[in-house]
Amino acid sequence: MQRRQWLGMAALMGLAATAGFHRSALSQATTVQVWKDPNCGCCQLWVEHLQSHGFKVEVRDVGNTAARKRLGMPEKLGSCHTASVGGYVIEGHVPAADIHRLLKERPQALGLSVPGMPIGSPGMDGPEYKGRKDAYDVLLVQKDGSTQSFQRYPGNKRMA
Repeated sequence: MQRRQWLGMAALMGLAATAGFHRSALSQATTVQVWKDPNCGCCQLWVEHLQSHGFKVEVRDVGNTAARKRLGMPEKLGSCHTASVGGYVIEGHVPAADIHRLLKERPQALGLSVPGMPIGSPGMDGPEYKGRKDAYDVLLVQKDGSTQSFQRYPGNKRMA
């Protein structure tokens, strides 16, 4: 075998091994535990949003008030579902991209919250809202309950 052929085959084998490693790492999804009301449609849509962005989701259809309190998320930052992932608390309709960023950056914090249920956030973006997107902030919540903006979503100004 000529040297060029051998080098070419070695390079291809290296690429194949790297691609296999990436596929394997991606298939090991991060698990998110979610507490929600069993009858809440927007919560289920948020769960599906997380799943479509690579998270494995374990749902507990028992409501979220007790979980929110147990995990230390202030009630004033509450929403209709509470989650736990990677040592962080996630409250409300937080976009998956922000959860991925949180897990990558690993700030010293309790977690993230989108208080209330802003229209246009993941799970609150169905066809019944006719493309409406309200402005909202994803808040980085500190262990003392203080917050700062982690990500801003400006919304749109649709005329009815």
